[in-house]
Parts: sequence; C-alpha cells; structure tokens
Amino acid sequence: MRIARALVVLVAVSVLAGCSGLAPYPTYPRIAGLGEEATALRVAICYNTLVSTLEEVQVAAQQECPSDTTASPLDTDWHLQYCPLLLPARATFVCAAKK
Repeated sequence: MRIARALVVLVAVSVLAGCSGLAPYPTYPRIAGLGEEATALRVAICYNTLVSTLEEVQVAAQQECPSDTTASPLDTDWHLQYCPLLLPARATFVCAAKK
C-alpha cells in the first residue's frame, strides 16, 4: 500500500512539474537580416505551439521589453539552436517605442 501511495504522489508531482516545464521563456533573438533595423532591441521567446497561446507568448515578450516599449512580432523559426525539443518554436519580437 505504501508503494502505491508513493507512486501516486510521484506521478502527481511529475505532472505538476511538467506543466511549468512547457511555459514560454526568453532566449537569444535572431540577428537582424538584410533590410531590418539592426539597432532595434530584440527579444525572443521559446514556446510550444501546441501548449502555449500566441497571447501568452506576446505577454512573455512584453515582459522582456522595457516598460516604455511595445513588443511587436517579427519572425518565428523552428531551428532548435536556442530552444529545446519540447519548446521548438522561437518567436522574435522588436521592442518598439510606444506611440
């Protein structure tokens, strides 16, 4: 009986820990391409397209930008150089001055 109870607790803790493991988080943004402003502040967010909504990604990007700017989406890639396999998408945003 103790083994069954310990197994249930272990599974519950694993599930709860796994939920937070898929939350969007900041990473290195991609470099500016040709014709893009290289001096603009960029932020990037790793996320899972099946778990995270675009609104959650936008909020995470806005938290990384200075308070007097707005995070504007620029690009999304799936190259896995900066994001792990469980969070394969990297959204890059530009922190643009509020109007």
